[in-house]
Amino acid sequence: MLQDKITQYTAEINAFHTANADELEQFRIKFLGTKGIIKDIFDEFKAVSPEEKRSLGKVLNEFKQLAEAKYQDLKEAETEVSAGKDAGMDLTLPGEAFEVGARHPLALVRREIVDIFSKLGFVVAEGPEIEDDWHNFSALNFPEEHPARDMQDTFFIKKGGEKGDIALRTHTSSVQVRMMEAGQPPFRAIMPGRVYRNEAISARAHCFFHQVEGLYVDENVSFADLKQTLFYFVQELYGEGTKVRFRPSYFPFTEPSAEMDISCTICKGAGCPLCKYSGWVEILGCGMVDPNVLENCGIDSKKYSGFAFGMGIERITNLKFEIKDLRLFSENDSRFLKQYKSSLI
Repeated sequence: MLQDKITQYTAEINAFHTANADELEQFRIKFLGTKGIIKDIFDEFKAVSPEEKRSLGKVLNEFKQLAEAKYQDLKEAETEVSAGKDAGMDLTLPGEAFEVGARHPLALVRREIVDIFSKLGFVVAEGPEIEDDWHNFSALNFPEEHPARDMQDTFFIKKGGEKGDIALRTHTSSVQVRMMEAGQPPFRAIMPGRVYRNEAISARAHCFFHQVEGLYVDENVSFADLKQTLFYFVQELYGEGTKVRFRPSYFPFTEPSAEMDISCTICKGAGCPLCKYSGWVEILGCGMVDPNVLENCGIDSKKYSGFAFGMGIERITNLKFEIKDLRLFSENDSRFLKQYKSSLI
């Protein structure tokens, strides 16, 4: 029957694929030529009954359009291949795969730090990188004569004015102030971000770097809570067995204050340039939030207490990946960055 022929040839057309010019020409002759299959089927169609013509007419036209469209598509494909060969290219070859990128090591460590503290209920808070004197210094209990206010340490944008000096923030502690001003305890947050200080660039220092600061304010918060929180953080980040020590220190916004060291992960305590041959590396500063800071932010220091800490992500990354020169982080050397392909998250 005519319907059976159309069904058979439709399947054959759908299965036909080639970019070869000779095979495509044979396809054209077989189906679309003056003595081809479509002409023969139309000749047979003339002899069918009027009832069959009504049902087969649409099917026959669709069959013809299918054959013509198939030929046209394959013809265009064959033309592109020929053009490529003329230009010295073989378009039948597989394409070049896109090179897989890698996350920056600082981004990897920042995310890991956030994940560790999130397990303890810390949320992420962020703030502006251009700050006024109140949020960057005064609210944090910095005296007017403090060295951090000196031009040698801070990139000032504008001196004086209604809000005092305007500068690039020197720490993300300013985000703590903004958060405490906007609400009431309890607060449990970390503040990752970029900060700026007017320092000479070397293997150990840069004029911009990244920090993660943390703040926990609630009733009955103690220094023991601070120590246990940071001990847990170090064990999660560097592995069990990493030694920790706290040394008394001074920060205007915490009292008492301490610096926390860990055993050097590069030399394993034997001594190297990064740890200054001491076997220990300082990774963060911490302490109990000074009552003056709480009061400056509208929080009752007789009811609430809290702890704060801050660390440089570059230093943490140096130790985790055993990178000895932090200038590598900002030089955009692809050879350096490609080493972290396996660390995609």
